[in-house]
Amino acid sequence: MDLFVFLNLNELSLAMSKLSMYPLFDMAHYIVSVMALKEQTGAVEVARRSPFACWFSSMLYCFGGAVLSSLMLAEPPIAPLSNDCNVLMASLIWYLVFYSPQDVVYKCATILPIRVVLSGMKEVTRTWKVLGGVAQARKHYQEGLLVMIAVGWAKGAGGGLISNFEQLVRGIWRPETNELLKMSYPTKVTLMGAVLFSLQQSQYLPLQKHHLMFVYTVFLVVNKARMMLSGSSSWPFSPVEGAVYRVLFAAQSTDWTSAAKAKAPVRTPASDTCAAAKTDVNATSDSQNGSAVSDTDGNVLRAPGASGEGSPKSALRNKDHTGDRDAGGNKKTD
Repeated sequence: MDLFVFLNLNELSLAMSKLSMYPLFDMAHYIVSVMALKEQTGAVEVARRSPFACWFSSMLYCFGGAVLSSLMLAEPPIAPLSNDCNVLMASLIWYLVFYSPQDVVYKCATILPIRVVLSGMKEVTRTWKVLGGVAQARKHYQEGLLVMIAVGWAKGAGGGLISNFEQLVRGIWRPETNELLKMSYPTKVTLMGAVLFSLQQSQYLPLQKHHLMFVYTVFLVVNKARMMLSGSSSWPFSPVEGAVYRVLFAAQSTDWTSAAKAKAPVRTPASDTCAAAKTDVNATSDSQNGSAVSDTDGNVLRAPGASGEGSPKSALRNKDHTGDRDAGGNKKTD
């Protein structure tokens, strides 16, 4: 680009693109990743109860992106662990962060200036991981733009994308924390980088690779330092994201909600009250059919189904008493 030549950044960007990540930048990546695991709820208890489960979770945090991208390309998922130097380095850092005396390593790494430097170095490795995933996918699928984006995204943010599986290793199941349901900042910024590098590799973006690497890396490091120093976790493109959502998706969801409310049956409170009153009246009349009531003279009247004079047994008794009174009357008359 002419701008890079004008600002004398062409040589700087070219030199940065040839920068080796091993061992310093990889070490910073492992330290920040293991610290992020330790700060998860219940991770310290798991480390005390099952060190192997804690170690396995740490390896997923450190090499999750490489494992996930290998699975997507039908390659051996254990291949990223074939580099013994990286695995031993990550294991040593895991042990020092979790089990160092007086927790001295973790306390030193949490000092703000040191943590800002380590996090910035980790963001540098994110650029190399995203570009590596895109290049790895391009070897298999020359014209597969979507495949390149997906693999670059997985390799750069695989630790977050497989967080549910990592939680299962620690005995936790929280499907609502899925990154696809609510993306975090690393997942969003990695997806953006995967799109940019895929477009550049497919010749759709007129920009040289080392220039794009320089711009993307500077953006990652500066924005990460700003977030840590200010204590803010806001996504810098939130206004654009909100505007796109309102234009493309919010209007349709509002129409669906209005249509659902229009189809819902409307019930009038007055009709419900009248129906309830009729039910009470019917229940009262049914209850009175089987119970005793009194007339105006105070005499007790019983329904035919109740036990009283209206029943068959009482009718027979009345008939016998009537016969006895007739017989007694005849005797007196005689």
